[in-house]
Amino acid sequence: MSKDMIETGARRRFLRTLGAAGAAAATLPLATAQPAAARESREEMKKRRYQPNSPHVQAFYRTNRYER
Repeated sequence: MSKDMIETGARRRFLRTLGAAGAAAATLPLATAQPAAARESREEMKKRRYQPNSPHVQAFYRTNRYER
């Protein structure tokens, strides 16, 4: 065998190993995935979320000089 054939074979083995390692790394998150959290109940969906008198909302309006 010539030196070129040996180098080509080594390169191919290296790239094949690299590809296999990438595929294994891509499937790792699937193996360790946690089940999804439970959906919100109907009461949680309806609850009021925006609170205009909270300190961080007041700071936002004060900082950006929006008129209330």
